[in-house]
Amino acid sequence: MEQTYEGSTQKVQQASDRLQSDFKNGVEHMRGTAASELQNLIADVEDLLGRISNLKDADVSRVRNRVEQALASAKESISSGTDSVRAQARRVASSADGYVRESPWQALGIAALAGLAVGFLVARRS
Repeated sequence: MEQTYEGSTQKVQQASDRLQSDFKNGVEHMRGTAASELQNLIADVEDLLGRISNLKDADVSRVRNRVEQALASAKESISSGTDSVRAQARRVASSADGYVRESPWQALGIAALAGLAVGFLVARRS
C-alpha cells in the first residue's frame, strides 16, 4: 500500500484544519475564562465600593474616586483588548494555515519534531 503525495497532502490539510479549529476553540475558552474572572473581580470591586460609599472620611472618598476611575478605565480596556486578542488569534491561525498549505512537507516535519520533543520531555518526567 503506497502513499501518494496527494494522500499525504490531504492528511496534512486535515491536520491543519484540526489544528486551526483546536486553536480557535482554545482561544475562545481562554477568553471566556479570563472574561469570567475579570467580571468577578469587577463585581467584587463594585460591591466593595458600594459598601464604603456611606463613609465620609476624605481619604476614603479620594481612594473611592480613584478606584471608580480605574474600574471604568479597566472596563474600557477589557472591551478593546478582547477585540485585539481575537484579531491577533485569527491572524496567527490564518498564518499557520497558510504555511501548512504552502509547505505541507515542512509542516509535517515540524510537527514530527515537535511530537518527538514532547514525547521525550514526557518520558523524562515519568
